[in-house]
Amino acid sequence: MRNILTICSKEIRSYFVSPVAYLLMGLFGLIFGYFFYSATAYFVMAGLRQQMGGGGGAMSVNEYVVAPLLGNASVVGLFLIPLISMRLFAEEKRTGTIELLLTSPIHDWEIVLGKWLGALVMYLCMLLMAVANVALLFAYGSPDWRPVLTGFLGLLLQGGTVLAIGTFISSLTKNQIIAGAATFSVCLLLWVLSWVSSYNEAGWAQAIAYCSILTHYEPFSKGIIDTKDVVFYCSAIFLGLFLTARSLESLRWRA
Repeated sequence: MRNILTICSKEIRSYFVSPVAYLLMGLFGLIFGYFFYSATAYFVMAGLRQQMGGGGGAMSVNEYVVAPLLGNASVVGLFLIPLISMRLFAEEKRTGTIELLLTSPIHDWEIVLGKWLGALVMYLCMLLMAVANVALLFAYGSPDWRPVLTGFLGLLLQGGTVLAIGTFISSLTKNQIIAGAATFSVCLLLWVLSWVSSYNEAGWAQAIAYCSILTHYEPFSKGIIDTKDVVFYCSAIFLGLFLTARSLESLRWRA
């Protein structure tokens, strides 16, 4: 466990001693802030029109603001998370420090877990930008906190899955640009797989749609924690990290 935490802390420091962490947090905060302003402005205007019309029940902050916001956050993460994972192993290969890492008395799974956890902490720092915005809703309103926590749990699981995929792809190349582009392409494909079920109800189409990372996030955005969705994300994370460990093992044999 000590080795994992050591590698994790090293990865976190590497993000914050360079402009990477601040750029990603700034971009995420700027984009999410715009979404937050738009969602709350629409909610306020819709509420005023409803009151002036003299009809309808109270509008739900969770339904009209929180759920769309967290859904947009997952889309933004799809673009920014590959920028977090692309350097994990590609940078080590480019600088030649991968040999030092592989010859050190550390197990492959400790290296993989340490780097993935470091990237996950970086992703959590990005999500803090979203937390700061959502906290304003609790300061000036009374949304239900349970769907909010459920939505952030879904974002964490989805982000962990994308990071696990990106970690594996980063272990296959020494070029960070290739690693980032390949991770984005693979995750975008996994995102749009859910579209198949909209025009085909065959069993194979449903099976393909089940593999979509978007399909399993939708219940979280509605405040629902389904065991099958948690199992899917955890299985995808395990598979990505397992393949990364096997990739490192092959590097040892080739060395």
